[in-house]
Amino acid sequence: MILHEIETAGRDQMESLQLERLQKTASAVYHSVPFYRHHFEQRNLHPDDIQSLEDIKMLPLTTKRDLRDHYPFGMFAVKQEEMVRVHASSGTSGKPTVVGYTQNDIDMWGSIVARAIAMAGGKPGSVLHNAYGYGLFTGGLGLHYGSEKLGMITVPVSGGNIDRQITLIEDFKPSVICGTPSYVLNLAETVEAKGKDPASLSLEVGIFGAEPWSDKMRDTLEGILGIKACDIYGLSEVIGPGVAMECPEAQDGLHIAEDHFLVEVIHPETLEPMPEGETGELVFTSLTKEAFPIVRYRTGDIASIRHGKCLCGRTTVKMSRVKGRVDDMLIIRGVNVFPSEMEHHLLELKELSPHYQLHLKKKGALDTVELHVEISRDYYAGISENIRHDKIEELTSIVKRVMKNGCLVSMDVIVRAPKEIPRSEGKAIRIVDLRKETVLP
Repeated sequence: MILHEIETAGRDQMESLQLERLQKTASAVYHSVPFYRHHFEQRNLHPDDIQSLEDIKMLPLTTKRDLRDHYPFGMFAVKQEEMVRVHASSGTSGKPTVVGYTQNDIDMWGSIVARAIAMAGGKPGSVLHNAYGYGLFTGGLGLHYGSEKLGMITVPVSGGNIDRQITLIEDFKPSVICGTPSYVLNLAETVEAKGKDPASLSLEVGIFGAEPWSDKMRDTLEGILGIKACDIYGLSEVIGPGVAMECPEAQDGLHIAEDHFLVEVIHPETLEPMPEGETGELVFTSLTKEAFPIVRYRTGDIASIRHGKCLCGRTTVKMSRVKGRVDDMLIIRGVNVFPSEMEHHLLELKELSPHYQLHLKKKGALDTVELHVEISRDYYAGISENIRHDKIEELTSIVKRVMKNGCLVSMDVIVRAPKEIPRSEGKAIRIVDLRKETVLP
C-alpha cells in the first residue's frame, strides 16, 4: 500500500494548506474571470476578505447553467495560448460544458489520478486495462495519464467491442481494469456466455465510476470477477476522475484529494449547509487549477461527508458513495427514490440479472413509472416452457413486493427474458423518459 504524506496529514495542517490555496484561487477568479468578479462585487467582497475556510460560504455558488451561459471559453482564467487541452460534456440536454487545462493542470491531474490508482492497488510495472471512453469525456484520458504517471503499462482500449476487450485481457493479463460498473458487468457476462470463468482472468482490482452503483452491484462484480471493486469519483467541471477514491481496506467511502479540492454538502433546495454525516448535494471548489478554477460548483450528486482516520491510515475527509443525482431522483406517489436504491433491492433477487430500466410514462395528467427487470439466464433456462408464464407472474409479484417493502413505492413491473434489456457501451441508461411519446388514458 502506497501512502502519500499529505494523505495522512493532521487536520490543522490540511486546513492551513487549503486556506492558502483557497485564497490564491479566489484572487485568480476575481482578477481573471468576469463572471466571478461580478458576483464578488455584488456581494461587496474582495479576495482579501477570505480569512478562514468558513468564509467560503460568502462566495457565489456556480451551476452548470452558469457554465453553459458562458460557453465556450467565458469561464477560463488564462489566455488561450496558455492552454493545451479542452474537454466537454456530451451536451445532450443543451450546450455542453467546456473545461480547459494548462500543461500544469494536466501534470497535476495525472498525479492526482496516479495517487487514486495506487490507493486502489495499482503498482508500477503492472498492466492496467482502461475501458473508459476516450475523447471529450474526461474518464478515458484521465485514467490514462494517471496510470502512466504511476508507471503502469496502460492499455488504452476505450469502450465498445467486448470480444476484443476479452481477448486483450486474456493476452495482456492486466491486474487492474477501469470502466463503468455496468459495462464491466456486461463484459463479465459475455465471458460467462463463452463458457469461461470470469474469475479465472488475471484481474485483481476494478476501478469503477461515472455512474451511481450500489453495494449489491459491488458484491456482484467482486463475486463474478474475483476482484476488489473500488469506486472512483470525479466530474469534468471539477477536473475529471480522481477527485475522490475508495480504498480497498475499508470500502466504506471515498477519500477526497483535499489538498486539491474543498468539499461542502448543502441542502439542494434551501442551499443551507448540511451537518456532517447527513446527505445533501456535493459542492466542490478547486484549489490548484489554473485554466479553469471553479468556486463552489453544485455537482448535482447526492452524498454525505465525514472526517476521521480510516482503516487504511489516511486522514482525508471521506464522501459516501454517490446515492444518485438531484435530477435523477424520482417522485413516485409522493415518495422520493433513487435508481441506486432500487438496484440494491433488485440484486437481492437471485432470479434476476443485474440489469434494469425505469420507463417514465404519462397517464392522463400523472407521471407513471414502469420498472423493467430481466430474468437471469440460469433461472430462465431452468424453467420448463409449460410453467414459464406462471413463474414470470410469480416473479413479477415478488419484485412488486420487494419494491414496496424496500423502497416504499408501488409500481408496474415488466419481467423480461435474458438479454432483452440493452447492455451498456459506457454509462448505463437506467431511466428512459417516454412521457412525450405516451399519453395513456
